[in-house]
Amino acid sequence: MKLLEYLKDKLYEILIFLFTYIILLLLLFAFKSDISLITAFSIIILILFIILLLIDYFRKRNFYRELLNNIEALDKSYLVLETISNPNFYEGKLLVQALYDINKSASENIKNYELQTTDFKEFIEMWIHEVKVPIASLILMFYNHKDKFDKKIIEQIKKIENYVEQVLYYVRKDYASKDYLIKEVELNKIISNIALRNKDSFLENKVDLIVNNTSCLVLTDSKWLEFILNQIINNSLKYKRNIKNSYIKIEVSESNKQVILTIEDNGMGIPSSDLPKVFEKSFTGKNGRVKTKSTGMGLFIAKNLCNKLGHIINIESKENSYTKVSIIFSKNNYFEVLK
Repeated sequence: MKLLEYLKDKLYEILIFLFTYIILLLLLFAFKSDISLITAFSIIILILFIILLLIDYFRKRNFYRELLNNIEALDKSYLVLETISNPNFYEGKLLVQALYDINKSASENIKNYELQTTDFKEFIEMWIHEVKVPIASLILMFYNHKDKFDKKIIEQIKKIENYVEQVLYYVRKDYASKDYLIKEVELNKIISNIALRNKDSFLENKVDLIVNNTSCLVLTDSKWLEFILNQIINNSLKYKRNIKNSYIKIEVSESNKQVILTIEDNGMGIPSSDLPKVFEKSFTGKNGRVKTKSTGMGLFIAKNLCNKLGHIINIESKENSYTKVSIIFSKNNYFEVLK
């Protein structure tokens, strides 16, 4: 709060005071008052007025300075009311009360919005679990009657299954911790499940799956990690090149502090200009527009879930050569001691 701005705001009051002051002086001169009395009166009135202005200025300046500094310092500025002292002037009290009422109204609206969002998410989850049943039935019907259906049908059904699963994990990503169960998990079991789940896609696309040294324990949630790895495998299959000896290689390296799971393929690769953006929401990039339709959500969700689990996911690639995705699991010595 600057003094000059404050004086500009008080301009009308200052002008009224000066007008009144001049009239009083004229009256004193009209009644032929003593000049020394007029001088003393003028000095006292001016000093009192200046003192009143300064007192009002400094108490308001201190309050507003504290308010603005706290707003700037807080990550969540709407909590500023909890950090400021009660003002000792009427305008400040009115402002604090107004801010309190606004904050209360906003909190109520946010609460209503959160309840609506939660209800919507619960409905989506319920719907997804319900729709999974007919999808699973369609897949079972296909395998029981392969001679009656074209293979392209099962491919489309599995795409639907994958997209439905993406929706489920996207809905859950913001409150995924409620659904987590962190424990020691064998990586080779998860990889076996993914291989079995995608065996038809491997055969159809003529892609070899190479698995090396995956008999390792990590601290994670098996269900969520399986989804993450499945998204990466699906991307590798989706963006394969039409070459002989196409492969997806999965291997694990281990040190005293961490376990690194690597998934590498010799597919289309990712252009260097697209590489920094692959984890962004809805980013499809050059390959997504040229090769096939893509939602750009798989890696975005995978990255979010890795962050929730405390894992690190990295990607490196060279166009028309390879793509390598690494997931880094930290070893928890505290867990090992308690176990």
